[in-house]
Amino acid sequence: MAFKKWTASARQLRPDPRFNSKLVSKFINCLMYDGKKAVATRVFYDAMDIVAKRVKDHSPIEVFETALNNVKPSIEVRSKRVGGSNYQVPRPVNRKRQQSLAIRWLLEATRGRKGKPTCEGLAAEVIDAFKGEGTAITTRENVHRMAEANKAFSHFAW
Repeated sequence: MAFKKWTASARQLRPDPRFNSKLVSKFINCLMYDGKKAVATRVFYDAMDIVAKRVKDHSPIEVFETALNNVKPSIEVRSKRVGGSNYQVPRPVNRKRQQSLAIRWLLEATRGRKGKPTCEGLAAEVIDAFKGEGTAITTRENVHRMAEANKAFSHFAW
């Protein structure tokens, strides 16, 4: 009987010092390049300062969490081979994968904004996702649209 092996990263993850949030720590770790955690931390906190200036009526951590929740997909398509054909079968997404996809899409959208410092791009993308617009939201909408289009194959999801 094969068991899926999980890394110890979830247990070892410490909350970040400013917001005392494990979600922020996870996001900073995903933002990090080449092990440069201090750089990633500074970029994230600078982005949150920009968010605090632009969105007055909410705290920056509240804006960040709402933005991530807005980007999370509830359903996605997975490839399934049935009788010699591949079908795109819509499947619900579990919480852990929802979070990792949301973080990944937010970072891809941030890195896609060229010509600006990363902290400004991240702040802009977080604010856009908070409002329900932007590249990361578009990615989620495309995934949902694909699942809706392939609803006819949902009976293959057993």
